[in-house]
Amino acid sequence: MLLAELSVAHVQAMFTAIIRQHQAFGTPVSAATLNRIRATLRAALNAAIRRGLLADNPASGAELPRARRPRAVVWSPYRVEQWRRTGERPVVAVWTAAQTAQFLRSIEEHRLYAAFHLIALRGLRRGEAAGLRWCDLDLDGKTAIISQQLQQYDGRLVICPPKTPHSTRVIALDHTTVAALRAHRDRQRAEADAYGADYRSSGFVFTNLNGDPMAPDRLTRLFRKLAADAGLPPVRLHDLRHGAATLALAAGVDLRIVQEMLGHSSIVLTADTYTSVLPEVAHAAAEKVAALVIRAGCLVPGTRHRRHRQTGRARHRGHATSGRGRRPPRSRAHPARQIGRPRCRRRARMR
Repeated sequence: MLLAELSVAHVQAMFTAIIRQHQAFGTPVSAATLNRIRATLRAALNAAIRRGLLADNPASGAELPRARRPRAVVWSPYRVEQWRRTGERPVVAVWTAAQTAQFLRSIEEHRLYAAFHLIALRGLRRGEAAGLRWCDLDLDGKTAIISQQLQQYDGRLVICPPKTPHSTRVIALDHTTVAALRAHRDRQRAEADAYGADYRSSGFVFTNLNGDPMAPDRLTRLFRKLAADAGLPPVRLHDLRHGAATLALAAGVDLRIVQEMLGHSSIVLTADTYTSVLPEVAHAAAEKVAALVIRAGCLVPGTRHRRHRQTGRARHRGHATSGRGRRPPRSRAHPARQIGRPRCRRRARMR
């Protein structure tokens, strides 16, 4: 089709064909994917407009379902039981801290344990983990530089820059991740010696047995199998990144630090995506709110003085409050009963 003949109707028909094709194969396409396709097409047509080949952008007029950012849902015991009973699962789900620890324990002898450990604790994208090189790691300084990612196009692995300019970042490594990477380096050297002269020293941290870099899709397929073997509720490999952010927020890490760890361009994006917290943290927050209200109810309004509770004995004696909320003045005892009494305790002691 000639570029000058392209219209909004043609673009709309293209999206209709994409939707029907995916429905025919039983893999419905999401609204987010459709909007990303339109964004790519719109960017290309904007380049044509700048060159004077088009007057307006037909992709901008296409009507698509609104893409809503999915919220991460924690696999609480209730949700796990419901999933086992009905098979229903959230779009984006993350493991609890205990479930994450269970997964890492179950694969601690696997040759790529360090890759999943790094993603689960530091929130790397799968392309960033696949593209990580040993020269990007400073294990003594406990830091890693995320400067590239590995993607697969037409069956070939291609080195690309990170997803956004803010994705180029330096992340801190905890001592457990450093230990896992050191053990992985020793294992990789042993594999190279066992493979022989045909081993390819690519310089990547996570490789195949022959030394070639690991494809991101293979990491995804391997993770799916290992998670199923561990008997855990299903999550995607990218959900480990969501889980790392959720666990960091639950541990009390500042939102700005989580943003830098993930490489988000805006703190608003981080806050909007990871508003879910672990159940125990949510319950603790609920109890704090309830305690605040209870404490406020025990104070006299406008002061910091606690209310004096009226005992049942006083109520039975008839010490009721008046209409305006004041107690009636207590009547003094009969004068005959005051004979022989000291006027105050201090004078009595002086006597």
